[in-house]
Amino acid sequence: MIRLIVFALFAAIHFNIMAQKKILQTAGRAQLGEFAPEFAHLNDDILFGEVWSRNDLLSLRDRSLVTLTSLISQGMTDASLTYHLQEAKKNGITRTEISEIITHIAFYAGWPKAWAAFRQAKDVWAEDASAADDMARFQQEMIFPIGEPNTAYAKYFKGNSYLTRISNEQVPIANVTFEPGCRNNWHIHHATKGGGQMLIGVAGRGWYQEEGKPAQEILPGTVIHIPAGVKHWHGAAVDSWFAHLAFEVEGEHTSNEWLEPVSDEAYESLMP
Repeated sequence: MIRLIVFALFAAIHFNIMAQKKILQTAGRAQLGEFAPEFAHLNDDILFGEVWSRNDLLSLRDRSLVTLTSLISQGMTDASLTYHLQEAKKNGITRTEISEIITHIAFYAGWPKAWAAFRQAKDVWAEDASAADDMARFQQEMIFPIGEPNTAYAKYFKGNSYLTRISNEQVPIANVTFEPGCRNNWHIHHATKGGGQMLIGVAGRGWYQEEGKPAQEILPGTVIHIPAGVKHWHGAAVDSWFAHLAFEVEGEHTSNEWLEPVSDEAYESLMP
């Protein structure tokens, strides 16, 4: 009962904190404060300070999707669309997603409006285009697909990683791809019997390190055996995409314990 009460109190506090979180917007007052003070108030305090801040009802990402659809449908391709495209990117909408979103809108709002929106979206996601080109080139280096963003474990990685399942039967195998500089946290594969993990380098260049030992370079064909109970991390070199196959070794009462991130100092000390 005490645990339930504590949990309820924690949830209430967390909800209140989320509900009280406000988006700070000052563009209205900065541009129209003297000429149209009431409009500036409605823009900064109501539209953004209240409506956009109700992120317990709709996420910021959802609100960005609704706003972009509305603006593009009206043919609004001025600075307001650029601003909301930039905010959409901050709110997690990727280059691939915005392309699909505008393509979908085109069939309902009109082809010319989509063309105009694409011109602005390309500028906002220009840096991502370069990264996408690098990823496409890396995909050509290996036979396994890069897969989808590894969102389920993103909090245990620094940088972006991608995951695709190669086998779910007999021996579970996944292909894990790391962008340059990406690595996972220190972690331990636990098991009362057997267990552990095996890595095989597929493409690019990466690192593997056990606690208390020098880091080991992983290249295509490198095989890494990780016994259960060993604290370790692995990831890409700072200047190279990297992919490895990860084999889950059969064991009893297996589990994975995620620990602290690899420090920037330790990672950057590795030879490029």
